[in-house]
Amino acid sequence: MDVMRGLGEHGEPAGLAGVENLMLHFTPYAEDWSRLPVIVSGEGSYVTDDWGRNYVDGLAGLFTTQVGNGRTELADAASRQMKELGFFPNWSFQHPRSLELAAKIAEIAPGDLNTSFFVSSGSEAVETVIKLARQYHKANGEPQRYKIISRKVAYHGTTMGALSATGLPSFKAPFEPLLQGFAHVANTQQDPEGAADAIEEAIEFGPPETVAAVILEPVQNGGGCLVPPEGYWRRVREICDRHGVLLVSDAVICAFGRLGEWFGIERFGVVPDMSSFAKGVTSGYLPMGGVVVNDKIAHTLKDGASMFMHGSTFGGHPVSSAVALENIAIMERENLLQNVHDLEGHFGDELGRMAEDHPIVKEVRGMGFFWGVEIRAEWPDGTPITGPDYLKYFKGVLPRSLLKNGLICRFDDKEDPVIQFSPALVSDREVLSRIAEITGRALSELEGEIGRKRNRD
Repeated sequence: MDVMRGLGEHGEPAGLAGVENLMLHFTPYAEDWSRLPVIVSGEGSYVTDDWGRNYVDGLAGLFTTQVGNGRTELADAASRQMKELGFFPNWSFQHPRSLELAAKIAEIAPGDLNTSFFVSSGSEAVETVIKLARQYHKANGEPQRYKIISRKVAYHGTTMGALSATGLPSFKAPFEPLLQGFAHVANTQQDPEGAADAIEEAIEFGPPETVAAVILEPVQNGGGCLVPPEGYWRRVREICDRHGVLLVSDAVICAFGRLGEWFGIERFGVVPDMSSFAKGVTSGYLPMGGVVVNDKIAHTLKDGASMFMHGSTFGGHPVSSAVALENIAIMERENLLQNVHDLEGHFGDELGRMAEDHPIVKEVRGMGFFWGVEIRAEWPDGTPITGPDYLKYFKGVLPRSLLKNGLICRFDDKEDPVIQFSPALVSDREVLSRIAEITGRALSELEGEIGRKRNRD
């Protein structure tokens, strides 16, 4: 419902005290930050702002709240752990919860991915992958292997190493020069038939004896839920094995059920040498990330190096570990991985039916609870919509309409414009259908505005 904001104790609009003091993440300064939603509560697949308006949380926060909002079990797990041991590091010490979590991840991770290193975020996890790959090759007698290959348009994080692996020039430009030794190849949307061959070409150009690792998301987020073609991952695995290059799955988004598996790479029948993770491991209730590595990497480092020369104060934090363990337990008790498998077809069908009514939709793609609707940024005669008109309609009308109609999702235009959805894994058929229905309503408004503009011209 649309109600006026209440006033705080000093007469300011409730929830907006501090708007001049908080710097937001990836939010344009051109936005009026005081008018952005202030989310104050959540329950299941829904959140509520400080005006009392309810929204379908169609992005699970940020591909994160797998078990939904308002889970008191996670609050209770955090409280119990804080009372027992609020903090102790994993530097030269161990504590029960990080040991238990490492054992649990070894149990649910594919193949021989048995050893975990914990950090606090997805960017830190990718940073750790880069360091692990380089130190592993040094310990393995190949110190010249340091180069990393990733894909164009892929987003791997914000720290300097993760940003170097990121394939988005505009994200990197403010912080250049970045690290040396990073190459980017075509993604599976840009070159579906040749994307795997492009990786081999980059390795051979390396030359091969200088390449440390290839890092890829199971389904690439940047560009809008880019599902790889059949056989892509198996071919990349074979290429990496033949050239002695480590294969890394960046599963910060795609792990912990997003694709219906504990680690999304399992959908493609391949076991990587390492996998990063974050987000869904705690459903975002506390910060946590990590890397799980295979036995070859763990044993080579143990035998050939004095230590892994990396650390994090909060990595393996006891309270975050306790929440992660309970989060995994909830997913097991409620059979949430199966829920994703059971309903991914319904989700895709609902989006597909919606798209049939909207010529502006170019493609619907995705899997699990991770879907994108690609939009044609074109006038009715097929000419591109660019410049101020693009900003008005695709950065203005469309996002505002989605939010006004009660849906939080994501508009991604790192390549082609795409609306992305990543709801909580607890979502049922009604929630998924509502996402499609609101999206259709917003697209109708967008098409109407574009049509009226063209008629006026």
